[in-house]
Amino acid sequence: MSNPRQIRIWDLPVRLTHWALVLCIVGLYATGEFGLLSMDWHFRFGYAVLALVLFRIVWGLVGSEHARFADFVRGPRAIAKYLGSWSTTHYRPTLGHNPLGALAVLALLILLLAQAVSGLFSNDEIEWFGPLSERISMDASADWTDWHHLGQKLLLALIVVHVLVIVAYRVLKKVDLLRPMLTGRKLSNEGVDARWVSPWWALLIFAVCVGIVWTISVYGPGV
Repeated sequence: MSNPRQIRIWDLPVRLTHWALVLCIVGLYATGEFGLLSMDWHFRFGYAVLALVLFRIVWGLVGSEHARFADFVRGPRAIAKYLGSWSTTHYRPTLGHNPLGALAVLALLILLLAQAVSGLFSNDEIEWFGPLSERISMDASADWTDWHHLGQKLLLALIVVHVLVIVAYRVLKKVDLLRPMLTGRKLSNEGVDARWVSPWWALLIFAVCVGIVWTISVYGPGV
């Protein structure tokens, strides 16, 4: 077996997206639940989340090796096999997301997308209205608002589970999932450097996603 060495795993676009989403989620809870700053910032954080999630979905299709959904999304059999090996000597850490972690990635992206979209149609019935809320009936907007509040609780629960799992891997398996998301590299005996796509492509894709969200925020309310 070769000596462990640092190999490339997470490219810069994946890492920036991950930590930008963390900051935006903190901002959303701070503005929506604790009244810090103003609700204008809640909308801004929401728009940022929508652009970031759209980018991550596209990057999951055309991005770098371990960023692609095809690299880590597996079926029930692979998930069951991975879970079965977790408590045995046959357990081997994966380079990118493991089959179980893939479910967390998908759940977080889907829930964040649902939160961002539901926010577009929500309102507080007093002062703040999502940019698309006036394009539907008040009853429909009220339903979207209820879903937005429910999603807020589900997202918080999922984040707590996510953090606990990271801690469990660190304590029980001595696997550090946090550092690679900061440095982009992981210590491995057998792995090879991931194939990274040029970050300029990521910048172009992200610019398109920002343009889509900006169009919704500006022209969504109509005239």
